Amino acid sequence: MNVSNEIIVYSKSKAFLLITKFRLSLLVVFSAVVSYVTIAENPRWDVVLYLSLGGFLITGASNSFNQIIEKRLDALMDRTKERPMPLEILSKREAFFFSLILTVIGLYFLYLCSFLTALIGLISLLLYVLVYTPLKQKSPWAVFIGAFPGALPTLIGAVTGQSQQNAIEFFSTLLFLIQFIWQFPHFWTLAWFNYDDYAKADFYLLPSKKKDKFSAFMIFLYTIFLIVAALMPYFFHFTGILSTIIIGVASFTLLIQVYYFYKMQSDEMSKKLFKTYIIYLPVVQLSIMTRL
Repeated sequence: MNVSNEIIVYSKSKAFLLITKFRLSLLVVFSAVVSYVTIAENPRWDVVLYLSLGGFLITGASNSFNQIIEKRLDALMDRTKERPMPLEILSKREAFFFSLILTVIGLYFLYLCSFLTALIGLISLLLYVLVYTPLKQKSPWAVFIGAFPGALPTLIGAVTGQSQQNAIEFFSTLLFLIQFIWQFPHFWTLAWFNYDDYAKADFYLLPSKKKDKFSAFMIFLYTIFLIVAALMPYFFHFTGILSTIIIGVASFTLLIQVYYFYKMQSDEMSKKLFKTYIIYLPVVQLSIMTRL
């Protein structure tokens, strides 16, 4: 009975917040703001506010639309069966109009930054909802498609602070590249230790569709790509030696963990590695932002 009461309490007061995956949305906002501050010559705090609100709302809308579409599939998996949609705390109609409102308001705030910022925000939402979401059940290539909206927040922040200098434009590309590559090993480790649960919804998103040596090797390989991308700003003279040392230490720590995962290929190691990726990205982004 207590459980039922808790569900009723969270039914309307928390369901709309939970459907946005607000913690993930905050991480997206972090990436966009860090990229903006990194690129902009004179960052404006009103722009930071608009970028934060717009980024949060657009990401929340993307997550909400995703959960509307995947309501039946979420009900099959242990990790998602207690979300608002499978529990029918929110109807599809309520969730749809909520998502639509988030989209409109989010795009408005991004438009206050620039037209291009709003356009990229809209493209990110459409890619996530209309391409990535339906492709998840069909092919592991969904991870590749999903990496674009996953990395576009860095580009959203970068173009908001963009000058006309070609060097700065290339710097924006590097920031996008780091987060784009990061998506692959980050998601694959998640798919590894949730393999059996994902299988209930016919999600086979590891490179080989299996927990095997090839998939483990691809996680290892893309981690190498990620580390190379993270060090590139130094070699193109966008950052100094202190930032590079911090990134180097973080990269060495990550490399050790991914090596042990490749050797052991265990769920426990994949969980630890997944958490390390979550820490690694903001460490790299903040280090680059300092330009030290």
